[in-house]
Amino acid sequence: MEEILTGNQAIARAARDAGTALGVGYPGTPSTEILETLVTLDGGVAQWAPNEKVALEVGVGVSFGNRRALVTMKHVGLNVAADPLFTVSYTGVAGGLVVLVADDPGMHSSQNEQDSRHYARAAKVPLLEPADSQEAYDFTRLAFELSEQFDTPVLLRTSTRLSHGKSLVTPGTRAGELPAPAPPNKPAKYVMVPAFARKRHEFVEARMVELEAWANAAPLTRAEYRDRKIGIVTSGIAYQYVRDAAPDASVLKLGMTNPLPLEAIRAFAAEVETLYVVEELDPVLEEQLRAAGLAAIGKAVFPICGELNPAVIAAGLGLPADAPANLELPGRPPALCPGCPHRSVFSVLKKLGVTVSGDIGCYTLGVMPPLSALDTCICMGASIGIASGLIKAGVDPSRVVGVIGDSTFLHSGITGVLDMVYNKIPTTVIILDNGTTAMTGRQEHPGTGRTLDAAEAPRVDLPALLRSLGVTDVATVDPYERDATTAAIKAALAFPGPSVVIAQRPCMLIPHEVRPRVELDADACKACGACLRIGCPAITEHEVTRDGNTRTMPEIDPLLCTGCAICASVCQFAALAPLKGKDKVSGLI
Repeated sequence: MEEILTGNQAIARAARDAGTALGVGYPGTPSTEILETLVTLDGGVAQWAPNEKVALEVGVGVSFGNRRALVTMKHVGLNVAADPLFTVSYTGVAGGLVVLVADDPGMHSSQNEQDSRHYARAAKVPLLEPADSQEAYDFTRLAFELSEQFDTPVLLRTSTRLSHGKSLVTPGTRAGELPAPAPPNKPAKYVMVPAFARKRHEFVEARMVELEAWANAAPLTRAEYRDRKIGIVTSGIAYQYVRDAAPDASVLKLGMTNPLPLEAIRAFAAEVETLYVVEELDPVLEEQLRAAGLAAIGKAVFPICGELNPAVIAAGLGLPADAPANLELPGRPPALCPGCPHRSVFSVLKKLGVTVSGDIGCYTLGVMPPLSALDTCICMGASIGIASGLIKAGVDPSRVVGVIGDSTFLHSGITGVLDMVYNKIPTTVIILDNGTTAMTGRQEHPGTGRTLDAAEAPRVDLPALLRSLGVTDVATVDPYERDATTAAIKAALAFPGPSVVIAQRPCMLIPHEVRPRVELDADACKACGACLRIGCPAITEHEVTRDGNTRTMPEIDPLLCTGCAICASVCQFAALAPLKGKDKVSGLI
């Protein structure tokens, strides 16, 4: 029976139906919903890992135990998982091992636009690219079969539009009896010491030849002949754009893009007058076609940056296209939520005038005005190492702070702390502990005390962990208590060794308490603008004229105010204060 599913939902359903023993990953948009869906399905088993490297290693263990595993992550997560990926390409698998990587062309929620197809080529593993939700389902099941048939991990590449877009899906039947689990007992296959790895490298090269032959004959490689003046080679979601922009053109749709089915591509190229390659991001296909001697036109007419769309493709082909609607939409700059506990910390750091190395999370929005309190942001866990590096470069350690979230700290920040302790660098780190992986939708992690399926779990004791790593100066504060937060940060900056401040308060999107709203005493307000500079969306400004004088005054939106009272803490004139009485709001927006 047909169902309307997102690409992520279709992949989860396929993994369950294929008899996957475990889905494991780290949350990262646009891949997050796969495991969140899988764990809700009858028979679906899924868990979060502290980071993508651990997730893949757990998945490899499931595979070596003769069962199927799905490992999920976004494109930058594949950087973290690259180490085991390259070697498991050599060992191969027992049970099917599928690695789902979701790219983000256009950087809707990412710090770069890297193209994961490069990893497939470098690691020498097959790569499948579905073009809609039905193919997301079908290709996921096929990926497990190919993994076991060719003794290889398989990369399944999606993108933001495919992950979140919906289309009709007809699911297949669920797998029957699952294979029995069995520990690995073939050292020559699974133990990659040089003597064994050399032979496995030869196996990998032979495997790629076999995979290319399979791809040339497989129905995933589909030639659609129409007007043969234009022939387009494409794959994934770009295929949908091509069909919309050039419905009369001949198209070669590739389902497997590593290794490339060059024989099929040559045959298609011989049937068309002008050959184009349409692909998002890098010219991965184009360069291989050109290296094979095919005169393919690609990035000369299609952009290398950002998402494609039908209008862009039509323009590159010199075809007419419907003009996009000229909608005058209001600007929606990203901002920390009303009541976000990070806001208080950043307002303190801004006032202190320190250099702040940031990290990946909601708190990256601390860079936005009016807070403007973030100076660097590279990747998960980098804030601590960058802060230490600035100090080693000669920057005054009392003027440098690294900020990192609780989930990100457990993902890849622990080693940064180990480094600053081991090398005796007087780095100050602030862990913004809001009790969740907030940026990707409030997922659990080892510090929340719950697993993906909401079961209770041991909760990491951050102060104890930090002390065990050698940090002697550890303070925990409530960021809503601004004076105490300021004092703790100042003390940490003055401490002559490594120091950590844990700013601990739950994310405002997690129901946790009831607080009175804040109200403005217009008579006491001096219109100094201090409350506006904390960047709370619940506080806006408007002009008020009194006695012939016009002033810009703050105004609090009662529908947005969460009662955090950070604004009251920065007001020197007691013009802002929590409401008295029963007008209160919960901690959930």
